[in-house]
Amino acid sequence: MHRNSILNLFALSALLILTALNPAFADAASTGVGKIATNVTEQLGSVASLLVYVSYVAGVGFALAGILQFKAHKDNPQQTPLSKPMMLVVVAACLLFLPTIMSAAGGTIFGTSATGGGATFSGTVTGS
Repeated sequence: MHRNSILNLFALSALLILTALNPAFADAASTGVGKIATNVTEQLGSVASLLVYVSYVAGVGFALAGILQFKAHKDNPQQTPLSKPMMLVVVAACLLFLPTIMSAAGGTIFGTSATGGGATFSGTVTGS
């Protein structure tokens, strides 16, 4: 046998032994679908916060790239069309306002108070 296949076999057997001996894995197997769904639902708040931060950072990045492209257009208009920096600035604005728009949309659709983007929006749903 080759040395790599022996190492792979050893790593696989070690993983199986550790999985069998670890009580956390045994507990996770007995929780059921409901507990898994609850855990996923609890983690969605963290994912939403991560997306807000990524949106802000990407928006600032696109804004800086747009400013640099405006300078490149000023220096040589034949090589850099004006549409490129304009689109970068539009994308930056969309990314910077995305958390606020999503908060407003969440409050409108679900009828609950939604916070995010530095503003708080609340809405109510009434039946007719």
